[in-house]
Amino acid sequence: MNKYPTYLFFGSPGSGKGTHGRILGSIPGFCHLACGDVFRSLDIRSPLGKIFADYSSKGLLVPDEFVIKLWHSQIEALIVSGRFHPDRDHLVLDGIPRNVNQARILDEALEVRRVFHLTCPSEDELVHRMRRRALRDNRLDDANEATIRRRLQTYKNETLPVLDYYGSNKIMTIYTTKSPNAVFAEVLRQVNRAEESLEQEAACV
Repeated sequence: MNKYPTYLFFGSPGSGKGTHGRILGSIPGFCHLACGDVFRSLDIRSPLGKIFADYSSKGLLVPDEFVIKLWHSQIEALIVSGRFHPDRDHLVLDGIPRNVNQARILDEALEVRRVFHLTCPSEDELVHRMRRRALRDNRLDDANEATIRRRLQTYKNETLPVLDYYGSNKIMTIYTTKSPNAVFAEVLRQVNRAEESLEQEAACV
């Protein structure tokens, strides 16, 4: 099958990847899918919902087989609903892949053009952001500080190595200590550069 041209937003919980992914996804020609939002929308009485709730409450990652299965079903739903047109749209993802094994599996479906690594050097600041978000959005998985710090450690141990998998030529590191406007302006610059580079390569073929 043809691969989906994709931009990945990558970062620890609380880094802002969902916020900037949604903004880019609102631009015509882009379609955003947040894996975390998909899981949180599951009915916790369903089999998959129970699995997510169990792992999330402990600050652990959901097993790969369930993540990939759910991801494929959501992509199909986006296509059927007309929100994502694979022949002309770019896919914008955050919250997936969450480990190197998922990245390898998704290689069959994704043509990753850039990985935006949103990073904040202060763990305490990330904890503060997540607790504030928990109160605002009623996200119970972000309310307990011990769970938050386990999630941050899980990110370092299991998710951060994904950057090495994609390689430095695709990684754009952006510090989220900048203003949100400055962060997104840098995202747009990198998207434009990536697309211009591809156009130039196509013209030379």
